[in-house]
Amino acid sequence: MSFDAIIKAVDDFVWGIPLIVLILGTGIYFTVRLLFLPVRKLGRAFRYMFKKEEGEGEVSSFGALCTALSATIGTGNIVGVATAIAAGGPGALFWMWLAAFFGMAIKYAEGLLAVKYRVVHADGHTLGGPFYYIENGLGRRWKFLAIIFAIFGMCVGLFGIGTFSQVNSITSAVDSIFSQAPVLTLFGREYNLAVIIAGVLLTAAVALVLLGGIRRIAKVSETVVPFMVIVYVLICLIILFANITAIPQALSQIFVGAFNPKAVAGGVAGSMIVAMQSGIARGIFSNEAGLGSAPIAAASAKTREPVRQGLVSMTGTFLDTLVVCTMTGLAIVITGAWNGGKEGVNITMEAFVQGLPGFLSAAAPVLLMICLIFFAFTTILGWNFYGERCLEYLTGRKKAALYAYRIAYIAAVFIGPYMTIAAVWNIADIFNGLMALPNLIALLLLSGVVARETKSYFKRFPTMKSGELLPPEGAEIPPAEQAGVLYGKENEGTSPQNEDDPPIEKRGD
Repeated sequence: MSFDAIIKAVDDFVWGIPLIVLILGTGIYFTVRLLFLPVRKLGRAFRYMFKKEEGEGEVSSFGALCTALSATIGTGNIVGVATAIAAGGPGALFWMWLAAFFGMAIKYAEGLLAVKYRVVHADGHTLGGPFYYIENGLGRRWKFLAIIFAIFGMCVGLFGIGTFSQVNSITSAVDSIFSQAPVLTLFGREYNLAVIIAGVLLTAAVALVLLGGIRRIAKVSETVVPFMVIVYVLICLIILFANITAIPQALSQIFVGAFNPKAVAGGVAGSMIVAMQSGIARGIFSNEAGLGSAPIAAASAKTREPVRQGLVSMTGTFLDTLVVCTMTGLAIVITGAWNGGKEGVNITMEAFVQGLPGFLSAAAPVLLMICLIFFAFTTILGWNFYGERCLEYLTGRKKAALYAYRIAYIAAVFIGPYMTIAAVWNIADIFNGLMALPNLIALLLLSGVVARETKSYFKRFPTMKSGELLPPEGAEIPPAEQAGVLYGKENEGTSPQNEDDPPIEKRGD
């Protein structure tokens, strides 16, 4: 049995029915318990994105969101969608939408808990994420779950979303565009010289940026992420407008294919279960709802209100899947590129070539490669940040351990181009599932805290009829105790919600 076959078997086991039910079930549970908050408060959430706020933390709420988006919006939006549709047919896109819709409530809960249970060191260094809301929210007897999460979080960064899949997608595009370049033998196999050069340059660029830490990552992300999303969406919109008459048929294929893939693709597509697995697995790869990665960045936001950061966090899933992934998916389905026997980035490239009009069609491969480089580069940066936070939780702030991790991370970036596409995506899926499992368990156990915090916040900051505006500056705001929730001083963490909740203490170095 080959290595690729073994990895595929493990992937199928991890992403079986139980994990799919857990992910969708958790999203449905939070959506209903919070009374469809993602729908009711989405407008308010977008306004919070750009509102400056004081409080503990290292970056603005927008900077924290962009750091999360830099890791979220990556090759999953370009290549992941293509592989999902190729495996499960157009119906896989429906399951991506469904997972993203319910995933917004999960992202909200993650962001809220990340800020509520974060810890601040004496030098202002902020740490937070699932490992802290597991340990501080559930109590030390659950610390084993936090350790499991941190270990798999490091693995996802080193061997999955963070490195292999990103670099491999870039170099696959380079290989397609520069297919006539000379070939060199490396690691016992022949590789395109352009691929080798691209891998070396990308490794060098990542090494330079990572030396700046979270503030540098946030600065780069705030500049690059909005730009790359706008450019990519514009390109996809051109494809959709150029093929607008094909959109109704594409939507029909998506909805019919979600429940009966063979009705759309005959023997090409698998069963409904395959469509679900492909759509949900690639969805969580793309938007990371439930994965537990985004709250690590959310914990760094300068804010005094956990709910406010939770609202900002959930916009990431909306932008990632319901906007960017939808653009890619529709372009692929409309052009029929998914049904041509290609794989990976070549499916999306074919959609661009077929869908773009005139001279843009000839430039499509280069345009896609540029977008892919931006998407993958920022994802690599964001996931290094996540991996280091996981390591800090496991080892403390030991400089030697962090330095060793950075060296290993940069080495993984260098190795990425030389792995097969199938192995790269299956390995990423496996670690994603294993990372999500402890986080989803913790979210369900802490759902009562999320509900109480939410009720308290909107009691103190009620929605106003004139577009859900915040209370005017200087307005008297009743203390949290009057809203039925007890808070401690912000610098000391949040005090227990009830007598059974464990206390949270500020940690020094």
